[in-house]
Amino acid sequence: MGKAKKQIGTCALCLRENVETTVHHLIPKEMGGALLETANLCIPCHKQVHALYTNEELALRLHTVPLLEDDPQIKKYLVWIKKQPSSKLLKVKKSKERKKKR
Repeated sequence: MGKAKKQIGTCALCLRENVETTVHHLIPKEMGGALLETANLCIPCHKQVHALYTNEELALRLHTVPLLEDDPQIKKYLVWIKKQPSSKLLKVKKSKERKKKR
């Protein structure tokens, strides 16, 4: 991820309000999505998406917010993050499966 523009708003994934958001390319720029649809995600959700999934996975099967929301790998995270205050700084760890793919 390059230098992302940050703004305050609602995360399209966890729906928390008044959070710092960055632009997430639903199809990664590296996969041809530079000029395609984007979603504003809070920084923890954005980091979690990239910690769990490769750019190939995002481009091929998780290229919309509803597809991301329905994926089993992120569902548990979304239940947890929705309970977190927007002011709290959160750490994100790569999934064990994602670490193996590198």
